[in-house]
Amino acid sequence: MHNVFIALGSNIGNREDHLFRAITAISQKIEGILPSSIYETEPWGYLDQGKFYNMVLAGKTALSPRELLLFLKDIEKEVGRTPNFTNGPRVIDLDILFFDDECVNEDKLKIPHPRLHERSFVLVPLCEIAPDFIHPNFGEPLKTILSKIDQSGVTLVKRLEFI
Repeated sequence: MHNVFIALGSNIGNREDHLFRAITAISQKIEGILPSSIYETEPWGYLDQGKFYNMVLAGKTALSPRELLLFLKDIEKEVGRTPNFTNGPRVIDLDILFFDDECVNEDKLKIPHPRLHERSFVLVPLCEIAPDFIHPNFGEPLKTILSKIDQSGVTLVKRLEFI
């Protein structure tokens, strides 16, 4: 079994419902899910859109990194994501942040997620559930990486317990 961290985000429609629908689907192939709280955050990249609900899940899977990516893309479609422009509004967005301590650098799959160290909307929920996890590219705990970036604009919406 592999330890994985997945980021979830939604900024269209019933954001909380979209997150919970995705979690339900994810639980088919990921065991022992530990969720972060849900945070409301400002959009990234394209700013003329609604605020996001963001969270992170930790869990274990038997899937390979590529199988996990395909599984998550299927869930995005199932929950209602349709093709859009880069950083545009979306019903659901699912990203693999870490897969054990592996580094994958392929055209359509990059692990660790290449920009997570710049994004408070990922690091705040990630540090809630795994502050001491060592980033394999930087050799630092996530809480140290988070301490180096601006965390304003990340607002707690709802605390979650084990799922």
